[in-house]
Amino acid sequence: MRLSSTCSASQANTTETRDTAQESSMTGDFPQSEPGSARRVRREWWLHVGLLCIPLLAVYLHIPPPQLSPELNTWRSSGNTINFRDHDIFYKESVGVVGSSDVVLLLHGFPTSSYDWCKIWDSLTQRFNRVIALDFLGFGFSDKPRPHRYSIFEQASLVEALVAQLGLSGQRINILSHDYGDTVALELLYRSDRNRTGHITINSLCLSNGGIFPETHYPRFIQTLLKDSGFISPLLTRLMNFQFFSRGIGDVFGPYTQPTEADFWDMWTGVRFNDGNLVMDSILQYINQRLKHRDRWVGALTSTSTPLHMIYGPLDPVNPHPQFIQLYSKLVQRSTISVLDEHISHYPQLEDPTGFINSYLSFINSF
Repeated sequence: MRLSSTCSASQANTTETRDTAQESSMTGDFPQSEPGSARRVRREWWLHVGLLCIPLLAVYLHIPPPQLSPELNTWRSSGNTINFRDHDIFYKESVGVVGSSDVVLLLHGFPTSSYDWCKIWDSLTQRFNRVIALDFLGFGFSDKPRPHRYSIFEQASLVEALVAQLGLSGQRINILSHDYGDTVALELLYRSDRNRTGHITINSLCLSNGGIFPETHYPRFIQTLLKDSGFISPLLTRLMNFQFFSRGIGDVFGPYTQPTEADFWDMWTGVRFNDGNLVMDSILQYINQRLKHRDRWVGALTSTSTPLHMIYGPLDPVNPHPQFIQLYSKLVQRSTISVLDEHISHYPQLEDPTGFINSYLSFINSF
């Protein structure tokens, strides 16, 4: 009788335990179900965050370009356009010294525009009869087609077309260039020295802080990333913003010659005009073109009889001192050189406009 009672009690306890477990499972109180429930909550949270970020990202990627500053608007309104291969090209021209026939043509760098010459423009008009600057295709106020295979050769043909439309085909032209414009100038020099059809007759050439030698050229990390990242590059160009741009540009100015906030905004506005940020990866292929056509362009520089000058800011991280200037002196022995103050970097015409214009005019007046 005692054994039977014990067994009955045991069976009752077992049944009660099973019933309790089933009840706990049905009510969701079973301890092992807690992690799965928490994971579901987290997944739903991240889903809501993702759904919220999609429209925010869409808005971010389509931020309208900034408004032109009064200074930049004045620059644009004082210029004109020509048509080149169905694209509108912006240029600015001023008539300066009366009685002189001297012409100077200004070729800007990457990623900016003809506005790079604003600080020395008035000084140039006091020496030359005609001062001309353009925005290359894909830059500034010129058209920025995409998709498009941008090339140094095309930009050189554009410059030749501008000179022809301005009625200067028979005129000897003085070229003053910077950065990207240096390489365009060397292609023009190559054509001029070989009397190619439609070429510009170059009276003198002054270069400044450009990566004309691939072996001493150190592009910024973002430039390398944009030109070599394939399908990722279009995304990177859309993600670029003013803060990122201004930091990158600021790195190639000297610590004591930094642009003002307004200067940064003018540069960025020129890039954003006509969605220029979206073609930067295509334009940056010029770095690869420099390497591929080095013999052509460096050869033109070393073999020409055209008067040459180099104005150089020695703090330049893109074309560093002394490697760049030593190689230039070695290869281009017929050129004169002006090395500016040690605090001047990659944009000498903006960082030291007085030193820059004095160096240039000394060169021009020497022959």
